[in-house]
Amino acid sequence: MSRRATNDGTDTRPTRRFVFVLLEDFTLLSFAGAVDALRLANRYLGYDAYTWALAGEGGESATCSAGCRLSLDMDLEDLRHTDTAVVCGGVGVARQTSKRLLGWLRREARRGVTMGAFCTGAHALAEAGLLNGRRATIHWENHDGFAEDFPEVDLTRSVFVIDGNRMTTAGGSASIDLMLAVISQDHGPEVANAVADQQIYTAIRTDRDSQRLSVPTRIGVRHPKLAQVIQVMEASIEEPVSPARLAADVGLSTRQLERLFRRYLNRSPKRYYMELRLQKARNLLMQTDMSVINVALACGFTSPSHFSKCYRAHYETTPYRERGTTTAKGGAA
Repeated sequence: MSRRATNDGTDTRPTRRFVFVLLEDFTLLSFAGAVDALRLANRYLGYDAYTWALAGEGGESATCSAGCRLSLDMDLEDLRHTDTAVVCGGVGVARQTSKRLLGWLRREARRGVTMGAFCTGAHALAEAGLLNGRRATIHWENHDGFAEDFPEVDLTRSVFVIDGNRMTTAGGSASIDLMLAVISQDHGPEVANAVADQQIYTAIRTDRDSQRLSVPTRIGVRHPKLAQVIQVMEASIEEPVSPARLAADVGLSTRQLERLFRRYLNRSPKRYYMELRLQKARNLLMQTDMSVINVALACGFTSPSHFSKCYRAHYETTPYRERGTTTAKGGAA
């Protein structure tokens, strides 16, 4: 933090500047929620404890994924070592991560600037090598691709992560949780709670909270054994577990497990498991440069032809065509 003095030089209250680096197609909710939290902190404290500036390549404007265009305050310029730079990502982050941006991030990090990222902005930090050996998070939809591209990053599924002078969030409203944590560190929990109250934000999450809804909430079914089986399925994509083993592990017969899936999810365990594996395969095809064969192996398919057949039956296109479409679009969200 830096200090701000009044005209008579007596005001030494701490101030902190955030420089939000807006990539094209950035997520508006993440950016807006964070800025509003800082604004409300200033209002509660009665002075500008936080200031902010909008930066980006060209220094003119950036458009969010919802189509709103924001004017920028600056290009990618040198920052004060007390600044906090936050990369705001969104759709097609790999396409928006230029060599100039990467060079700027590395240079500013070497100068001691604290670095953060909202939503898919973590991809830019990882590409610049700024998350190597660090804990980090990213939006759950991009988790699989990120994990494959950056194995040196300790990727979590937390709402947000603060690891030293690196901060990452999962996207959406998670930026509010991060900013509330920052405000609490800087000015105490009373200020953070007052900001949350003003935002009608009644469930403040910590870095120990998971970004996704629980399995029962997601599937709309509160059956403990069904939830257990689905959790195992989601954690065992590369090496699928047999229905008999899944059933035995929760104290059911294979026939009982079959009836349970039919009753609550209107599909067989095998079909549900296949859909999970194909969903991950699609994420990897759209978010990484992995070969189709390696994608198949990462999703538990030992035969590329079987993978292609299953993929086409579910998505009405082949993995190869999916990859071609994604390349033509310059990457996926």
